[in-house]
Amino acid sequence: MILSIPTSEQELLNRAELVAGYSFGEIAQYLNIPIPANLNKQKGWVGNLIETFLGANAGSKAERDFVKLGIELKTIPVDKQGKPLETTFVSVTPLMANHGVIWETSHVKYKLAKVLWIPIEGDRTIPLVERKVGKPILWEPNQEQEQQLKQDWEELMDMVTLGKVEKITARYGTYLQIRPKAANGKALTEAIGENGQIILTRPRGFYLKKTFTMQILQASICSSHQSK
Repeated sequence: MILSIPTSEQELLNRAELVAGYSFGEIAQYLNIPIPANLNKQKGWVGNLIETFLGANAGSKAERDFVKLGIELKTIPVDKQGKPLETTFVSVTPLMANHGVIWETSHVKYKLAKVLWIPIEGDRTIPLVERKVGKPILWEPNQEQEQQLKQDWEELMDMVTLGKVEKITARYGTYLQIRPKAANGKALTEAIGENGQIILTRPRGFYLKKTFTMQILQASICSSHQSK
């Protein structure tokens, strides 16, 4: 079943509120989508399931998931305490031809301008079909968050441009980090080496650290308590 693309932010939010509390099994049954035995070979299955229900239309393109609404969709697996279980992928890190790139026109800023977060149960002791979807959070970075994301991005991109990509570890950055992104360690791409030469290295991606996404989740819980 293909659901229509939401035409407004409110319609999207209503649909996200509607799916909250349902299990993956119930949603898959409603959409007539087969459920895998596990996620080992289908890591993107849950994200695709939620995208299908919400009517996301970007596919695998480098667009936001809801192009006309300017909203990116992110599912975030959480444990029983509501803490993020993994970092959140934002975009591929460009490793070549980076002279003159600025935060304001970067893909990371574009993707994080407005995000619909969908927390999902990620505890592996819960069978896949029984894991449930949480309450949605529509988020935009505040001034402090935007400033720190910008600072992280600039520091990391400086290292890439200066040929120090191999020296970047996940510890760099406060909110944002660069990590290898590839299905396996054999995939290689071109980058600039320390002496300005072209080297082959593993593709990299920008990820949000768990401490940062935890901040977003907690802020949402606090605001919902205050509004009651």
